[in-house]
Amino acid sequence: MAAYTGDDVPALSDSDEEQWQSMEEGSEHITVPCLLCDRTLASVSETVQHCKADHGVDRGLDDYGYIKMINYIRNTKFSAESLLLTSNGPLPWDSDEYLKPALADDPLLQIDVEELSEVTAVTLSPAADDQVSLLLQRATQAEDRAQRAEEALARAMDDLHKLKLLAQGLVLNTDTSRGPSRSGAIAELREDEDEAYFSSYGHYSIHEEMLKDKVRTESYRDFMYRNMDIFKGKVVLDVGCGTGILSMFAAKAGARKVIAVDQSEIIYQAMDIVRSNKLEDTITLIKGRIEEIGLPVEKVDIIISEWMGYFLLFESMLDSVLYARDRYLAEDGLVYPDRCNISLAAVGDTQKHSDRIAFWDAVYDFKMTCMKKAVIPEPVVEMLKPETVISEPVVIRTIDCGSVTVSELEFTEDFSLKITASTFCTAIVGYFDIFFDKSCGNKVMFSTAPDCTKTHWKQTVFLLESPIPVKTGEELPGQITVHKNRKDPRALLITLDIAGRKQTYSLQ
Repeated sequence: MAAYTGDDVPALSDSDEEQWQSMEEGSEHITVPCLLCDRTLASVSETVQHCKADHGVDRGLDDYGYIKMINYIRNTKFSAESLLLTSNGPLPWDSDEYLKPALADDPLLQIDVEELSEVTAVTLSPAADDQVSLLLQRATQAEDRAQRAEEALARAMDDLHKLKLLAQGLVLNTDTSRGPSRSGAIAELREDEDEAYFSSYGHYSIHEEMLKDKVRTESYRDFMYRNMDIFKGKVVLDVGCGTGILSMFAAKAGARKVIAVDQSEIIYQAMDIVRSNKLEDTITLIKGRIEEIGLPVEKVDIIISEWMGYFLLFESMLDSVLYARDRYLAEDGLVYPDRCNISLAAVGDTQKHSDRIAFWDAVYDFKMTCMKKAVIPEPVVEMLKPETVISEPVVIRTIDCGSVTVSELEFTEDFSLKITASTFCTAIVGYFDIFFDKSCGNKVMFSTAPDCTKTHWKQTVFLLESPIPVKTGEELPGQITVHKNRKDPRALLITLDIAGRKQTYSLQ
């Protein structure tokens, strides 16, 4: 909307001028009945002067007091003598019922009260000295009230400013004084702030999808069943247990005790599942956030968790696993999975880029080009066609779950992609690999790469605003920055700088 200035006032049309002239001419022919006698006068000002000169009454109320007085006198036929007697007592019209007009289109109610008097008082005595004294007294009182109101407003504004600063500090999580290795944005969230995240895992469909993901579920099963010597007689902690499938694998693998923790409502079904499989003597289920509950043991030997999100770190559940590691894991304890990689590769798919980006240039013959700026920052989670990958992959980050700190999950890395096809680079794809290696006689791993069996994580695709021409054998330089969204610590902000073209994406 354009800014409005005094120079923008439109000129009146001829019809507008005629209407104004008619209104002005009509306003000159009004009649005003006196409040205190039967006389009719030609204007409001003449009526006020008449009341002052002939009846000894000088009006000086505030807006509402003036309106109430006019309506009260017209309703009750109040006399001038009675009105004079009210000067030292309570005002008989001090009721909201007298805000209703007693006379339709009463001219005395159609004026600006301030135009008649600058003093907020009523003077009902013919003695001039007493009038002046009372006016000065009430003017002083009004000035004091105004001063107190101004001071109260200033205090309120100051309190509001302090509250705003406090709210900003809470929302942006700017307190950096807390140790990053033991806590962090996720650990510091209140339960009500994190409710939406855990509520999403209370729905059965998401657990069905994860259980049906054979790559995911069978990798955990195979790791535990093929390495039972690691679990025999041990105390195991399952962080974010969901339906309890990993806890039951651990129990079957020989764990002496399994403690399964989850904040979402699915844990009540997990309790029934555990009892149905007669594992309640081995598995103890606890509802709550791992950062807030207490465990029935001081230390555990092994921590298992399926904490991975899109692009590995989305949802920041690894933060909770690291909290549990630092708080409960025995000195020689193990965390599984113990190692993870994040990889990137270049993508060349001009048709898909056109479908998703150029599409906005003409939508049903309308230009919607501005939508590109909103669409591009949203990464696409999908199964990529392996043939659209046009570079060798590069690992940008390796995470050792036994030693990494929360602060190290935010990082900046330079990389270079070796191009394998002469075409246009239209996107960058990100995916991850998971390893069950440490102390394992039978190592297990799985990958979410485009050329591997599909998982529910799929791949994360970062579309470029404009395709970049590339040739076989050349190196495409880039830099990636990954950090949490301070407003939503479970979301990720990912900035990619590809050949000098920078774009920030929000995975949420």
